[in-house]
Amino acid sequence: MDMIGLYPTWFEPGVGSGWIVGFIATIHVLFSHTSVGAAIFFAWLANHAHRHHKPELLEFIRRYGLFLLVFSYVLGSITGPGIWYSTTVASPRGISALIHSFVWMWATEWVFFVIEVVGVYMLVYLVGKVDVKTHTRIALIFGLTSYTTMLVIVGILSFMMWPGKAAWTETGGVLNAFYGPNTFAQLGMRTAFMFTMTAVVGGIVAGQFKDLALKRSIAGKLSWLGIVSTLAGAAMLQWYLATLPESADVLLQNRLPDYFPSALMAVVAGMLAYFVLTLVQPRALVSSVAGVMTVVMLVFGLWPEEVARESIRKPWVAGQYVYSNQVIGRDVPGMGVKSEIPTIEAHGFIKTLVFVPEALRNIDDGNRVEAGRLLALNTCSNCHSLSNTGIRPLRNYFPGSHTEADVAEYLQAALSGGNTLYMPQIPFNDEEARALASFILTLQPATAVNTAQAATVVKE
Repeated sequence: MDMIGLYPTWFEPGVGSGWIVGFIATIHVLFSHTSVGAAIFFAWLANHAHRHHKPELLEFIRRYGLFLLVFSYVLGSITGPGIWYSTTVASPRGISALIHSFVWMWATEWVFFVIEVVGVYMLVYLVGKVDVKTHTRIALIFGLTSYTTMLVIVGILSFMMWPGKAAWTETGGVLNAFYGPNTFAQLGMRTAFMFTMTAVVGGIVAGQFKDLALKRSIAGKLSWLGIVSTLAGAAMLQWYLATLPESADVLLQNRLPDYFPSALMAVVAGMLAYFVLTLVQPRALVSSVAGVMTVVMLVFGLWPEEVARESIRKPWVAGQYVYSNQVIGRDVPGMGVKSEIPTIEAHGFIKTLVFVPEALRNIDDGNRVEAGRLLALNTCSNCHSLSNTGIRPLRNYFPGSHTEADVAEYLQAALSGGNTLYMPQIPFNDEEARALASFILTLQPATAVNTAQAATVVKE
């Protein structure tokens, strides 16, 4: 019998593995996008400063660059590997799918990242120590290499939503996987908002300047950068939404909270108001206020956007062939990949798993709940918390008085045929559905379970 080589599941009982990945990734987006936006902004500002003989602007570049060395490059270099570690244990097959498709793309990104890191040191420490032409070239190379890293990563992120071209499934090929309408729409949206982040974070540095004339000059540039990029980002978001697959659009309309669009627009409006204020009143550009706005952008802007992006690609985690629970759900002839659903249908989920205690291979009355917990860990915990807290607690989906038979019937009806748009196809056999139902009932308050059992006794 063919076995499914799923790795043991990483289960974090507090908030869930998905939210841990999300926390790290969202913070990293702030660091990485700010650094890329600042790199391009520095390239323009250095050229402007040299052309118009404004050495005071080079001092701003130096200070902002020093700030970024800690804010983006040190902290970003911590959260970057943090994403790799957390996603590797939370979604090993998802990461494997990306590596097999984009190993040379990632290698390219790392080469440019090394150049970027060297570039920021050179840009900061060579201010006033090299001639104008050389310093301008350093700034330009720094900006271009930094943006190249975003270009590569966005193509990979777009593949996680869906492959660039439909032909990829049949023929494979990195370019078919990489380039698609969603790639450029997401690149445009992220490009715009990275300049918004650059403008907000730059206010932390600019707010420390005592020279009012210099502060007014820098505040004007940061404010206009923020205003234009925020408006462009809002427009690019509409383009991005128009490139989503139909399944993602349905999830966006039905699975996200009703307040999500208005909350996102409120953040955009708040950012615009802040930039307009600092434009007309440079004295309002204070480091502490800019720091607060950075946190606001992170918590109320980046976090909801990243959560939404992760949610609307469900039930897939990569390329629309790796389910969020790591099962291969579709054939991909171009990559030599075959669906594992037929194997599960033929033999059951538990019997096809490698890392299963022998005592749970066969389900009986004595191990039913524990077998159900094993199934929940392998099929549900990537998207649902098995405790009272965390991401989408599983107990919340079965409120009230339900019998084991009720829950088992629902699980098979909803999941076995793959007809639930936002859930993986999980063809439980009768014993597995009953076992998972037994475990789910243990998550409910004792009163609800007792009421359900009492109702069953009365019927009998």
